[in-house]
Amino acid sequence: MLQCRNDVLAFTKQLVNTKSVVNTNGEKNIAHSIYNMISSFPYFTQNPDHLFLEQTYQDEQERYNVLAFVKGKKGNSNRTVILMGHMDTVGTEDFNQLEEKAFFPEELMESLEDEELPPSIKDHLHSKDWLFGRGVLDMKSGVASNLYLLKYYSEHPEELEGNIVFLAECDEEDGSNGILSALKTLNLWKNDHGFEYVAAINADFVSPRYEGDENRYIYKGTGGKLLPSFFITGAETHVGSAFEGMDPNFLAAHLTTQINYNPELSNAAYGETPVPPVSLKQMDLKPTYTVQTALSAYVYYNFFIHSWTPKEVLEKLKEQALIAFNNALASFEERHKHYCKISGQPYEQHNWKPRVLTYEEMEQLLIKENGDEFKTHMNEFKDNLLNDPELDTRMFAARVVEEAWKWMKDKDPTMILFYSSLYSPRIELTGKNEDELALIDALDQAVLDIQPNYQYPIVTRNFFPYISDMSFVALSDREEDIDAVTNNNPGWGTKHYVEYQDIRELNVPVINIGPYGIDAHKKLERMEMTYSLEIVPNLTNQVIVNLLRR
Repeated sequence: MLQCRNDVLAFTKQLVNTKSVVNTNGEKNIAHSIYNMISSFPYFTQNPDHLFLEQTYQDEQERYNVLAFVKGKKGNSNRTVILMGHMDTVGTEDFNQLEEKAFFPEELMESLEDEELPPSIKDHLHSKDWLFGRGVLDMKSGVASNLYLLKYYSEHPEELEGNIVFLAECDEEDGSNGILSALKTLNLWKNDHGFEYVAAINADFVSPRYEGDENRYIYKGTGGKLLPSFFITGAETHVGSAFEGMDPNFLAAHLTTQINYNPELSNAAYGETPVPPVSLKQMDLKPTYTVQTALSAYVYYNFFIHSWTPKEVLEKLKEQALIAFNNALASFEERHKHYCKISGQPYEQHNWKPRVLTYEEMEQLLIKENGDEFKTHMNEFKDNLLNDPELDTRMFAARVVEEAWKWMKDKDPTMILFYSSLYSPRIELTGKNEDELALIDALDQAVLDIQPNYQYPIVTRNFFPYISDMSFVALSDREEDIDAVTNNNPGWGTKHYVEYQDIRELNVPVINIGPYGIDAHKKLERMEMTYSLEIVPNLTNQVIVNLLRR
């Protein structure tokens, strides 16, 4: 066992003290801090061309990745393991009056002594084995573990049979510009240095899966994430004649009722089931108050996948949307009839039919009807829309669909289904090739070797349950599956673009061995030090040793 606790703790505190909230200058600051730290290691003083501070590619923010590598001197193997982790954190608004102390664990913990906390949290506060603060768990202690191993092998290259690459990437908490930019360098190094990438080890945090769960999890592969979105049109009317039109918010409410928390949309695979979709936004698109009902509404949902493709998700959601549409129309007519009965007004049925289109279907219809005129107009519209810095990828996509809808001849109520944000691909690590089998074997052996040194069970599972940059080092989807994303994202090629070919070119099996703790992204974020500072570096190191000596 490497005696690494004190060193990893020191690195952790140094990283946490550097405020690096995503989409702020802090991301730039921490990248420079890590770069300067590594450049002080003797190996990198002697080999400065093994360390890089690289600005992200085609990014609206100025921020950087830090990449470094150590070439082993034990033999002449080109087998290479990537150690990766993100430097950015979420914000600190949830700390309220303690916000200034969020990045200083000792000061924060001292202040928390005066707060009313549940007994279990008080126990952690007093245990001397838990560290509180923004980023201690997600995931600066993980980056610190990788830093320790980089430093160790830079001092002992004769023990390294092969190579290790260190990557500290930015922007994991938002758009993953960091990892997507780093792919280009990692792929370039395959040719420049002959690196034969055999595995990537991510160091993102792990947590209990349920109350009382004492397992510490390692994940093989990761779940994917999509953001399916719906632009919903109604039939405008004055509120005094409510039943003469269709409120799109009424349709949106039925859609969310149908999709939210629906277990039929939980994609179980290999005995593991992600949480079902949940709404992340529901709004109408009226710019100001009027006594007219809205023309359109906009909703989008978080959607985790294990084995479904983006194309399959569109098909399943189209079915669910048709069910919701039928339910909404039936409810509308039932209430309309009831109102007419009690008010003495004559009942006249509407002839609306449920209609759900994907963005690709609508776009192809409009191109068929209008040709180059439509395409030219939409390209100019999107170019102009890029001048509005307030629009994120999700609202940008909604505005594009809204503009395209104006060209539709049939303006009856409709739901348009599309993707409005980054697709984080799922990765299945099943042993389908030699590299996957080698990584699984190396991991299993590492757990057997390290488990006797730790009191709680170390358990492997198949899918990392959160969003992470693991998604961008390998690709389980076919090209036609990716096409379902690119053809149905209205901002594709303008506001949003991912070179999925870079991922396919790297295509390295990945696991997650990360710090253990509770309440990531919350005020009481904390990590258990024994597992995070001692077990994680040793588990990671043992996997490296097992892989590179093959």
